[in-house]
Amino acid sequence: MKKLVTLALFIALGSALAQTTINYYSFTTDATHMDDMKALIADFEKANPGVTINLTTAPFDTYFTKLQTDIAAGSAPDVLETNFENFATLASKGVLRPLPLDAAGRSAFYPAALNAFKYKNQQYALPISFSTVVLFYNKALFDKAGVKYPTASWKWQDVINAAQKINNPAQKVWGIYQPVQFWEFYKVAQQMGSGMRVSPSVQIDTPQNRLALHYLVDKVQVSKVMPTDAQLSGVANEDLFLNGQLGMLVSGVWMFDKFSKAAFPWDIAVEPGNARKATHFFSNAAAVSAASKNADVAQKWVTFLATSPVAAQRRISSNWDLPALSLSQRSVIAPYLQKTQPANREAVFDSLKYAVTPPVVEKQSQLQDIINQELDAARLGTKTVEQALQSAQQRVSALLGK
Repeated sequence: MKKLVTLALFIALGSALAQTTINYYSFTTDATHMDDMKALIADFEKANPGVTINLTTAPFDTYFTKLQTDIAAGSAPDVLETNFENFATLASKGVLRPLPLDAAGRSAFYPAALNAFKYKNQQYALPISFSTVVLFYNKALFDKAGVKYPTASWKWQDVINAAQKINNPAQKVWGIYQPVQFWEFYKVAQQMGSGMRVSPSVQIDTPQNRLALHYLVDKVQVSKVMPTDAQLSGVANEDLFLNGQLGMLVSGVWMFDKFSKAAFPWDIAVEPGNARKATHFFSNAAAVSAASKNADVAQKWVTFLATSPVAAQRRISSNWDLPALSLSQRSVIAPYLQKTQPANREAVFDSLKYAVTPPVVEKQSQLQDIINQELDAARLGTKTVEQALQSAQQRVSALLGK
């Protein structure tokens, strides 16, 4: 009997030792998709007996502050999520574990998404999702104004021409809404053929960038085809589009689900450029903490989130986000393309051909705050475009000690 008890204890101890808990910290899992994430965790745990995924979530606006606090306290999660803008800071501080990836592994991903999470030629995170920004347009307003729909050959002037024909502020209808902020400015500066750079030198106030900012600001200040804050009256730009009050909207593909409720026909196109095309590219990734004591298992979870067909299909079917997988994996992407609205879903992937990423520094939040403050001043007319960019140049140079 004593031997049986001892054997039972040994088996129980062995079972306990075989259990591995992976603490996973996420900002991409909100209340809308909590059931989706729980289903993915269940799939992974079933395929990996003895592994438990312990999920903790936080909203984006508090996530990185809490993450930095946990890292400083020595309680970093085994697996954490990051976006492109915060990735460089984490990688440069040595808090992420390198992820070995062979040629076959690399070929699974869309290249721009994968390369966004390399630091000093080393892969430190795998992209789990991506989004692009496109040009939404209201077919009914285009038809009413007698304007042809946007095509791949459109440039900035085509946008302005169409917006002016559609514009009717007296009827609370405007030609276009395009945010005047950091995310749009860096992209439009690229469309101008130049770009906003902060390394090795700060290049914000340049002749090309002034033209780029004029393209954004003049929609409000000159041609008046974009509503002012007073005209918006607190209504969000996406709600203005949904209400049938915007001819065009520059926004992200995450709006498809919301706009599916529109009472008018609409579609999308790759955003027009000028000297060149450039499109906004968002990507979120999962990484293994350098402090993880279960790094091998943690990497299996990261790989599952990033490359599993099960994870990809769930993201697509639930309108969560898009997997950052190579377009060669058409069997995974096919269900997304088969959805009927918008009709031109290929534009989502066509946009990836022109994807550009913003400048990233360790003081990223301060950089973005400075740029946004100056762009806002130009949009509101309290500064000219030239004054705003000159001030941004000086303030960013001081911030970065250049």
